[in-house]
Amino acid sequence: MNSTLFYAFVFLAAGVISVPLAKRFGLGSVLGYLIAGICIAPIITLLGIETHRLQEFAEFGVVMMLFLVGLELEPQKLWGMRHRLAGLGGLQLLLTALVVGLGASLVGMNWQMSLAIGMIATGSSTAIVLQTLGEKGLLKSDGGEASFVVLLFQDISVIPVLALLPLLASHEIAPAVHEATQQSTTLLAGLPGWMSALATILAVLFIVVGGNYFSRPIFRFIASARLREVFTGAALLLVIGIALLMTTVGLSPALGTFLAGVVLANSEYRHELESDIEPFKGLLLGLFFMTVGAGIDFAYLFTNWLTVAGATLAFVCVKIAVLWIIATIFRLRGSDRWLFSLGLAQIGEFAFVLLGFATQNSVIPQSLAQPLLLAVALSMLLTPILFILFDRIILARMIRSQARKADEIDVQGVAIIVGIGRFGQIVNRILRIKGYETVVLDVNAEMIDTMTTIGVRAFYGDGARPDLLDAAGLAHAHLLVVAIDDRERVLSIVKHARRLRPDLHIIARAYDRIHVYDLFSAGCNDIVRETFDSAVRAGRYALESLGTASDDAESLIKAFVDADRKSMRSLAELHDPNIPPNKNSAYMAKLKQIRSQEAQMTNSTSSADIDHDVPDHI
Repeated sequence: MNSTLFYAFVFLAAGVISVPLAKRFGLGSVLGYLIAGICIAPIITLLGIETHRLQEFAEFGVVMMLFLVGLELEPQKLWGMRHRLAGLGGLQLLLTALVVGLGASLVGMNWQMSLAIGMIATGSSTAIVLQTLGEKGLLKSDGGEASFVVLLFQDISVIPVLALLPLLASHEIAPAVHEATQQSTTLLAGLPGWMSALATILAVLFIVVGGNYFSRPIFRFIASARLREVFTGAALLLVIGIALLMTTVGLSPALGTFLAGVVLANSEYRHELESDIEPFKGLLLGLFFMTVGAGIDFAYLFTNWLTVAGATLAFVCVKIAVLWIIATIFRLRGSDRWLFSLGLAQIGEFAFVLLGFATQNSVIPQSLAQPLLLAVALSMLLTPILFILFDRIILARMIRSQARKADEIDVQGVAIIVGIGRFGQIVNRILRIKGYETVVLDVNAEMIDTMTTIGVRAFYGDGARPDLLDAAGLAHAHLLVVAIDDRERVLSIVKHARRLRPDLHIIARAYDRIHVYDLFSAGCNDIVRETFDSAVRAGRYALESLGTASDDAESLIKAFVDADRKSMRSLAELHDPNIPPNKNSAYMAKLKQIRSQEAQMTNSTSSADIDHDVPDHI
């Protein structure tokens, strides 16, 4: 049996099975990978696979991720962030190192070890935090942006930490410093300090100058081959080459690729590089998280569980406290403060590298490094759980506590509009221009306040509540417009209104075709698919851009819209809410027939060719 193929099969099977299950239970992909690593740890041990060797390979996923992060940061944008980088990131590093170092000295460690542990603990997991924030759509929130700034500063700070650690070496710890240096694989081993510094500066300059002046002609030459696989190979060559260069001079490969990404952020080949590197990054990051889970030494953990658990909780609690203080200083409020504090509470993946480097340079003894490595792994394992705590307890409780009572509605109008977002605003403006009095309801307190500020009368309240609809004048209104984007609440409001007012004209916003069918069955008069009209307009522009005459394009679009409305009525009558559409044979047969008829449409099709027995309501 080919052992390499078998190892690949084991890891891929673990990830493919565990991650979808974790996502289904709301645990997130990162925790899924960590659990997968824990589950296959016995198999790895049985097969004799060295986890740390796999981890060295898997850490390349972190390198690729930082390259992609760098590609998203234009140098001007990075310069514009300098104050927040120095403020948020610098303060976090100083306070965390100080508090953790002080705690380490209180338990009997010398000042060198205490300072080293403090600096190692300052980092958080860029891989876990960015991936989780991205999955949850929180990267653009105030807490998410502050987290990104701190992570960015932490990644940059790896260079000075690596430079400082050898200066903290203790001759009481074996192996001695000179022995560790002799075993070093870098080309700078044994060179005078000034030569090492010069080589480091030259390596950084090479990346900056090469990225600015040589990358464009090189990529232009490669792109001229018009072979996707060649460009993919060039992208991988770039990342691997920079990582190799940085490793050779004793610097962090992740920092080197991040710098290269920033330099190439203005390149016209940026998006191509992103799309080529992204799949490799995702697979290697998954492998990295699995190796972290597989690397947990449960035998040592069970024997020394009190020490390891105490160290893990101490690190996490100290970081939460420090981050909370920083969030308060920088005026992060509410859920953003909690997101910032809990999200960055773990110790990051660079700690594995820094602990190994500190052990190799006689700063931390191996006997202390082992429980610290376990504490780092467990803190990373706790992170998805902290995000679940944020989502399901803290955020939910804050939403409930911040919810305000429904406003007292003291006006009556001919139309009730439920939802004053980007959809409902347009409807309300048109009705008000014509002089119709409207009663507007929305559950977004900030939106209500904004509308009130600009002179639009709106009331806070959930339109799905029967008592609120009654207070808004449901008994006397001529029109109800349901403009919210929650499909279940839309259906609930329509059903309630139709039950109480069979004569009421109801217009509702639909999410998709299935939602249209449900609203049709509920008795809605006019149903507006939220993206249909804009997509039709885009289709018309597409026809005209390809040479279709404006009149022909208009004719074809009108015919298409009329035919689509007619087909929606016939499909709605065949739809069964208890059977998925793809399992409903009558529905699928009708849909196939409709698509076949659409394929026969030509530019010459006119609206006269279409049966107009369907009202303009879908």
